[in-house]
Amino acid sequence: MDVVLREVHDSDLPVFFRQMNDPEALRMAAFTAKDPADRAAFDDRWRRIRASDAVTRTILADGDVVGSAAVYGEPGEREVTYWVDRAYWGRGVATAALRALLAEVPERPLYARAAADNTGSRRVLEKCGFRETARATGYAPARGEEIDEVVLNLPG
Repeated sequence: MDVVLREVHDSDLPVFFRQMNDPEALRMAAFTAKDPADRAAFDDRWRRIRASDAVTRTILADGDVVGSAAVYGEPGEREVTYWVDRAYWGRGVATAALRALLAEVPERPLYARAAADNTGSRRVLEKCGFRETARATGYAPARGEEIDEVVLNLPG
């Protein structure tokens, strides 16, 4: 499968909105928007993201929009995030996309967070060189409760 990143286009946003409303994906991601079905809030959030200094990319697999990946935050505290359509889980898409993003953004250190029970996302991060550095708890809107999360670091 050919996985590439490109700039986010307006036409990608309806696809992202649909992907980010998949109940199983929401549960796995855990730390999501308070109300993922609120399209106005989604659009506002993406306007802010696209106007910021975040490096935000659309993930394409064999030419199809399958998700997004980004590096955001303050220098020295920047984090990576990604979202891949559930139909593509377990096929190496997230790993390939994150590797491409890390090649595009050489800044280090970078950080990531994941629900402690999200073994797929943790595996992707570890394949890309991230290592667990801490554990925390936080409120996960998609689950409606406090859950454990891992904090990972990709050193310089």
